[in-house]
Amino acid sequence: MAAIACLCRPADGGPPFLTDDPDPVAFRHWELYAFSTLDKAAEQTEVRAPAFELTYGFAPNFEVNLIFPVLASVPEDGSPAYGPGDLELGVKWRFLHETDRSPMAGIAPILSVPTGEEDRGLGNGRAWARLPVWLQKSWGRQGRQWTTYGGGGWAINTAAGQRSYPFGGWLLQKELTERLVLGGELFAWGKTEDGGRAGLIGNFGGYYNFTSSFSLLVTVGHTIAGQRRLVSYVGLFWTW
Repeated sequence: MAAIACLCRPADGGPPFLTDDPDPVAFRHWELYAFSTLDKAAEQTEVRAPAFELTYGFAPNFEVNLIFPVLASVPEDGSPAYGPGDLELGVKWRFLHETDRSPMAGIAPILSVPTGEEDRGLGNGRAWARLPVWLQKSWGRQGRQWTTYGGGGWAINTAAGQRSYPFGGWLLQKELTERLVLGGELFAWGKTEDGGRAGLIGNFGGYYNFTSSFSLLVTVGHTIAGQRRLVSYVGLFWTW
């Protein structure tokens, strides 16, 4: 998704936000997210519940992660479906460490494997990939720190009716206390399907640390321009 402190780890990027960061999990450390997401558009509503993300720092500056969702698909016209969605496999490599003057940088390619049933609206029907580059910079004293991160890349999708497209986002967040962090982001994407529209979402949320290894994460967002969508994320986070 090592951190300034284990207590602050969930705020470094990725869940619960759409924008990711270049900071991988610490070497030989694990992270687990159990979460639910909502993505409501005019023509279809998708809910991932339950969904799980497991991440492991397999080498210094490297992580691998796996996302397994159970998906509910509710089209505007048609029958709802519920079942396993597409599996996501990812890696993250931080190739530049943050200094007082320069940001941290990394790449985090993700491969989506077509394990969901396409004909029921539970999968893409073909493997597709996202190839992003992320930057991050922090300032201020620990416990009241500001952090900004973002970047973008290209999604490659050759499934029937789908399109490859650019995407990107940027986020600013603030440690209000050592337990509570809040932030906001802007996230944009190009046309994802034939006849579709590009879009820009504003998203707000954060996390609360109950302990140094257990946190609650929440965000909610809505379209600012383009394709109308309502998105949300609620999850629990463990690290060890």
